[in-house]
Parts: sequence; structure tokens; C-alpha cells
Amino acid sequence: MPYTTRRRLVTSAVAVALGATALTACGSGSGDSETESGPVSLTYWTWTPGMDKVVDLWNKGPGKKDQITVTVKKQASGDTLVTKILTSHKAGKAPDLVQAEYQALPTLVSNDALADISKNVGDAKDRFADGVWQQTTLGTDAVYAVPQDIGPMMFYYREDLFKEYGLTVPTTWDEFAQTARKLKKAAPDKDLTTFSANDSGLFAGLAQQAGAKWWTTSGDQWKVSINDAATQKVAKFWGGLVEEGAIDNQPMYTPAWNKALNTGKQIAWVSAVWAPGTLTTAAPDAKGKWAMAPLPQWSANENRTGSWGGSSTAVTTDSGHQEAAAKFAAWLNTDSDALNALAKESGIYPAAKNAQTSGAFLKPPAYFSNQADFYSKAAEIAETTAPSAWGPNVNVAYTTFKDAFGAAAKSKSDFGGALDKMQDDTVADMKKQGFEVAE
Repeated sequence: MPYTTRRRLVTSAVAVALGATALTACGSGSGDSETESGPVSLTYWTWTPGMDKVVDLWNKGPGKKDQITVTVKKQASGDTLVTKILTSHKAGKAPDLVQAEYQALPTLVSNDALADISKNVGDAKDRFADGVWQQTTLGTDAVYAVPQDIGPMMFYYREDLFKEYGLTVPTTWDEFAQTARKLKKAAPDKDLTTFSANDSGLFAGLAQQAGAKWWTTSGDQWKVSINDAATQKVAKFWGGLVEEGAIDNQPMYTPAWNKALNTGKQIAWVSAVWAPGTLTTAAPDAKGKWAMAPLPQWSANENRTGSWGGSSTAVTTDSGHQEAAAKFAAWLNTDSDALNALAKESGIYPAAKNAQTSGAFLKPPAYFSNQADFYSKAAEIAETTAPSAWGPNVNVAYTTFKDAFGAAAKSKSDFGGALDKMQDDTVADMKKQGFEVAE
């Protein structure tokens, strides 16, 4: 990696340190002070289904009035899109707008691919929970994207089977462990849940809830703390339950897992607000039998949740119309008509607080027709989202998690070694790329 790139990465590294002071944005910001005049055409890369129908509302309404037209270009998601954005940016040909998962923002910002749009969207801050907004500011006074959808984590359980086995919905993780053991004793053929080593995002969200800060900075260096005390606590907890056989150790999203949910062999699931869609497909016979509650806490006086999923709308530094692009990004994620369309056409759970209990969210999901307050409760939980601390090589950490934790879960061995492997591989990759890493 060229030294100039490394220097930008080190400088912008402070962006992910929680509570960091403001820095000069590393983006070129060439469009920050521009005044748009005449027709403007923007291109938006996104993987969200139905986005073209949502964007039509803009093109026929506010966009038409402001002479700003947006064209949707459907893309793949995840690392594939990040790579494509960086490749296009290197050639100076990135689109005006991109959809970006929160954990990808540090990578894109570090590579000078995203513009600081704080002058154009800063007043949108109050529309979002602090922990959500922080993910798009990276802890600075800059704003690198507007939150679009979020995945606050929750606890899902079979109401009928909890009643049958005399179980109480756990409010702490200690109670969760006791519930798992009580169920296993009463019904050896059933499991409260499973630890899935193919879901790195789930583990990251659980660590986030516990207070983990995987990537921060120390002076002008990155500091990687994937095996910090908070994450060790999470790993030890789940590893202990797997080792003693109190919960299952099989991965999620397999035919066997679907069958376990559908037949009541697995009677609870630690998931996120989007779980109803998954349950509708995985466990159709259990419709109306599941309920949702807040995630168990590490101590009775705490009240916070982690995130599993979510994305934002960002403006690139290559855009020649950053002001216009930022105007669209703000509209897309704060306007009531746009948010209702996103919910209807794309099935997202909006990051904007005002949309979480209105429009499509006035009624519970059809699968949870038995829980009338599903979305009002979800909104309360979303408000407690803990801050996150993402870094520039989340993909490496996630890949190692799947390999190391997968082996540990399969053999029911100590998760501590797997966590250390995750730490070591992440640090080694950062050094290989030329990052300054504090020891």
C-alpha cells in the first residue's frame, strides 16, 4: 500500500474512536459549497429490492422540482460492492451515491471514497438514535452517510412452549443460561437456541451490546481489541453453553435449522428486528406462536442492545454534484413518503425514529399478529442501540470468525482460542496492508 494511502488511513482512523474530536474530513469535498443550477443527473448504486419504485417518487416529486434526477443501478451487496466502489473510485468513476453497510464505512472513508456531507444533512441528526447516527459520523463532526435501515437485536421465543415448560423470558444472560439448562432437563430433545458460527454479524452485535470496541485508535495508530474483556465475556458465555450441551452448536439458515424452528425443537432465537421475515419462511407452521422481547442484559440495571445488519446512503468524493446527492440521501431516509415506500417495496426497518411507529409499522408483522405492540416495542429497543467501533478490515475479522469459531463450536472446545485467532489474523492483515497498529 502506498505511503500516501496509509497516511490517510492513519489520519482518518481516529474517526472510529468513540468520542473522538473532530478532524478535517479526508474527503475532497469538492461539492460541499457548490450551488446547483440547471438539471442534475445522479447515479445511485444499491442492492435494495424495489428501490427504483421508491426513487420514482423523488423523480416525480421533489427531484423534479429541484431538477435533480436519480437513476438506480442495481448491485450486489457486501464485500463485492465495497470492492467495486473502491475500484471505480481509483479510476475516478464512482457513482454519485452508494448504499453502504455501517461496518464498511471506515474502509470507504479511509480510502477517500466518501464525502463529508455534514453541511447538507447535519440537521437530520435528531431523526435517529444516537448509537445509529454515530455509525455514519464515525465519532467525528463529519457525516459520511445518512442512516437508512437498522437491525436492533432482540430475543424471540415460542410463547406456547415457554408456558408448557414453565419457562420465564430471561431478562439477563445469567437467566438465559438457566433457562437453557431448565429446558434441556425437562425436554432433552429440545434446545433453547443454537450458537451459529456462520453468523459473524450476530457475534459482533452481541459483543457490541457487551461494550466491545474492536477498532479504536491510540495516538496516530490503530488499536485492535477484538479479544477485549467484553468480547471475551461473550465468547466464554456462549462457548460454555455449547461445551456443556445446554444449547445446540449447529449453524443457522440450513434445512435442519429451519425444521428445528418449525417443529419446536428450537424454541428461542437471538436475532434482530428483521426476524419475522425469516421466520415466515423457516417456520411457517409456528405463525402466531412466537413473541419478541428485549435482548437479555449482562446486569439487571443495563438497557442496551447491539446491531445485526443495517445500511446507509453515502455520497462519493467522485460526484460532481455532492450537494444535490446529499439532498436526495436526506430525503430518501427522512421523508415520510419515501420511508413508507421503502417499507412497502423493500421491506426494510427504517433507521429514522419517526418512521418506526407509523405507516407500515402501525400494525405488527403478520407472523406476529399475536403481539400488537411488536413495532412500538421494537422502536423502544432500537433507541437503546449501543455505539459501535468498526475498522478498515471487518471482512478479515469476519472470515476468521467463521473458520475459528466454526471449528471450536463443532468440537465443543474453548472459544477463547478462537477469539485470539480472530484478533491475531486481523492485526496481521492490517500490518500487511501498511496500517500503523499499536501493540
